[in-house]
Amino acid sequence: MSTDLPQHAEVVVVGAGHNSLVCAAYLARAGLEVLVLEAGPGVGGNTRTEELTLPGFAHDSCSSAHVLIQNNPLIRDDELGLLADHGLTYLTTDPAVVLPQPEGRPLVVHPDLDATCAELARYSPADAEAFRALVTEWRSGLGAAHGRWSSHLPQPDDETTRAYLALRERSAWEVVHERFTHPVVRSFMVWMAMATIQDPRRPGTGALPSSLAAGRIDFGWTTPVGGSQALPEALVRVLEQHGGRVVCDAPVAAVEADADGVRRVRTADGRAVRVGRALVAGGHLAQLAGMLEGVEATPDLVAAREAWRPGLSVFAVHAALRADLAFGPERIASAAAGYGTSEGMARHLDKHARGELETDDPWLLVVNQTAVDPGRAPGGGTFKILTIAPHDLASGEDWADVKDAYGARLVELVRRRCAGLEPDDILSMRCESPLDVAAHNPQNIGGSCHGGEFWLDGTSDGEIVPGWQRYDTDLPGLFLTGATVHPGGSVSGRPGRNAARAVLGALAIDVGSVMGPS
Repeated sequence: MSTDLPQHAEVVVVGAGHNSLVCAAYLARAGLEVLVLEAGPGVGGNTRTEELTLPGFAHDSCSSAHVLIQNNPLIRDDELGLLADHGLTYLTTDPAVVLPQPEGRPLVVHPDLDATCAELARYSPADAEAFRALVTEWRSGLGAAHGRWSSHLPQPDDETTRAYLALRERSAWEVVHERFTHPVVRSFMVWMAMATIQDPRRPGTGALPSSLAAGRIDFGWTTPVGGSQALPEALVRVLEQHGGRVVCDAPVAAVEADADGVRRVRTADGRAVRVGRALVAGGHLAQLAGMLEGVEATPDLVAAREAWRPGLSVFAVHAALRADLAFGPERIASAAAGYGTSEGMARHLDKHARGELETDDPWLLVVNQTAVDPGRAPGGGTFKILTIAPHDLASGEDWADVKDAYGARLVELVRRRCAGLEPDDILSMRCESPLDVAAHNPQNIGGSCHGGEFWLDGTSDGEIVPGWQRYDTDLPGLFLTGATVHPGGSVSGRPGRNAARAVLGALAIDVGSVMGPS
């Protein structure tokens, strides 16, 4: 990677988050001259691993699990050789996740259907069988339909597809409370459905309980060795192997165009690059319309800007620990743990909407990946709590005055059900409010690290989707990728691969030369 800009490139990709790099790597492998421009000093976007607390403690600043990307042909079929040739290594963890209970043994979810059903049967044999049926249905065709949906491909008109689309129209909350009865099992399923940072009570989330449950059974809490940063770094190696380049510290400030399409991009310091065949914008879609110069913003880009909302903003606690956490009487080590009851999570979501904090029973994702990847913190452990919190506090308080106390409260809630989190066990701690999350990455507008959501008819009662439904635009030569396009946030690589397919198709380059049909 260098800081020298060429005057021209066939394809310019704006941003070096993992989706932008996925797109760039496919295009470079197809023989195109590709230049990636990154605003920051390094690649990764929200798939970054950084020393957030103490030297030597490598924290995933945003994303941690790489489960969704395992079903992407990018990884499933290793289409770019990331696994075979470029050093990317994933661990399937066992447990997949633990859910500590107020008393006794945690609920332990394994990357094994029979073992997980045996765990659920401790609470309800009927719910254990319902869970088995849920996963079996997914494996019997619904998952394949979901793969086509994630890839933005046409669906066949058959019974399985109709069942999948009907499931999508429902809410995860409705599905969970219809299929399961025991409060612990319901809480587990609702907790898991919130993992993509969407309100599980919203219509359109009905497939999440099935898709995320099957993902945990198939892949555990999939952990990249060395941290989330391992994925973008491997993608850069693919890109460079095929002649592509990444230039950091090059924030794109304007897209110059005329009636025939995109002509140049200009960086904040005045440098410019002519765009030969395509520009792929991996930045925030809500900002793109305002970056155009020489032409009026096209109606589609204006509509995207007007429809976007931040959705659920997040709060994070990062800590360096003396040792890894242990859960329950058996002192179970796990890369991930979940806290929260279904009732508490519903209250948490309602408080979030009102600008209030939930302090008693919030949705919490606890990540302790040094339990399976100790090289991230030699002689200690890394720890993260992720939850949702309002960007603006109804109390009028400043987050800078509140965040440390709120973070300490969350740590206290976690400590009650694990060992290894006493005050003396914490070597250093860093709390990030939604304002800090937004400042950490300019793409996290409103403290939203998953790309937010689009209110397609402008109201919360209408259709809401987590990603814009196009990869091309009404401006010739301009394409879209990143967390704000379908299927939205999380480490799935789908927006990147899908955008590459759209670009190759528009340029009449054989898509099959670099990727399969799925």
